[in-house]
Amino acid sequence: MKEIIIATSNPNKAKEFRRIFDESEFELKTLLDLSDVPEIRETGSSFEENAKIKAHTVMKKFNLPTIADDSGLEVDALFGQPGIYSARYAGDHNDAANNAKLLAELGGVPAEKRNARFVTTLVFSNPKNEKDLVVEGEVKGQIATFPQGDNGFGYDPLFYLPELGKTMAELTLDQKNEISHRGRAIRKLEKEWLDWINW
Repeated sequence: MKEIIIATSNPNKAKEFRRIFDESEFELKTLLDLSDVPEIRETGSSFEENAKIKAHTVMKKFNLPTIADDSGLEVDALFGQPGIYSARYAGDHNDAANNAKLLAELGGVPAEKRNARFVTTLVFSNPKNEKDLVVEGEVKGQIATFPQGDNGFGYDPLFYLPELGKTMAELTLDQKNEISHRGRAIRKLEKEWLDWINW
């Protein structure tokens, strides 16, 4: 069985990737399944640079094909912030603090000026491929004035989708995967990776 590493410790992300791989043919591992994982320092200045740092660090350590992503929220009224700092906007991977800071930063900004987008860049690296496979997905919406919904994680309770009349956190996992930035990037990956990979 061929092994592929998903360079994340987030089981929610891993679930989204698993659906595009035939698990009778591929064994998908996350960082939670591995020991002696090297420290990954996201020092890039873009989503793609950070995803490449993650993918290359893990691929070189374990010598296995590795998929990594970097995702974030870009808010127009905040000139694209929090961007690559989305996960540590107010505290490292502290969703409640990050959401509270975002609402505070947007205090007094009217609904029509609260436009935002979620962005994901996926990088698939393989020891036998010279070039990485890079794909991107995005979804546009608005930042709500208060959190709604109990599903999802990160900024999902504040990311409002006008066409659905719901936040991302009010959607089921299947609904979210259908329209989310990561879901869209994963579907692009699904179309391209078999032609790209060199086993």
